[in-house]
Amino acid sequence: MKNLITCFCFIILVSAFQTLNAQEFASILDDVPQNHKKQNPIYNFSEKELTNTATVPDFDTKPNKLKISGTIFHADGKTPAKDVVLFIYQPDEDGNYEIKRDSNRHRYVYHRAWIKTDADGRYTFYTFMPGKYLHTKELKQIHRVIKEPGKAEYDLASFFFNDDPLIPDLTLACRAKAVQSMLRLEKEGDMYVATKDIKLTKDLPVYEQ
Repeated sequence: MKNLITCFCFIILVSAFQTLNAQEFASILDDVPQNHKKQNPIYNFSEKELTNTATVPDFDTKPNKLKISGTIFHADGKTPAKDVVLFIYQPDEDGNYEIKRDSNRHRYVYHRAWIKTDADGRYTFYTFMPGKYLHTKELKQIHRVIKEPGKAEYDLASFFFNDDPLIPDLTLACRAKAVQSMLRLEKEGDMYVATKDIKLTKDLPVYEQ
């Protein structure tokens, strides 16, 4: 991964963690060509139906619990986007990506979750604060992949955090970019909460049939 201090605008290639799973997928993904299902971990979910709320594994046992919620809008920034799938994955509190294998010995990032928006475009994730590798100059982050019906999936800039001590070290341009996906944390009881709306890209690629 590139150093965020010198070059912020990057997304970790999700293909590094892809799982070539041949299972049947929910009807919302019936439009996806089979080769795409084998190339991106956003399609590697086992639930028959996704809802607009999801929980990352180990949420109950982590000390710094985090709730992220918001609304996904179409490109006009006003119309809620229904049936959009949002996938997140992240390192643990020590900055390590815990890798596991499924029954077919395919590798995947353990701390991950999926939602599908409802008619109001709403989504909620229950997760925990990620860490970062010691002695590195990378921001804490939660990675995101998104897909709307009939169009190809794509990476979003990661969720970053307004309390990250490395934020002041970013260049002005990088800091401005980070703000677009930054979570502003508040404490409610024993949980951090953040609200972040998402606006879809107007010109998304469509699948070639």
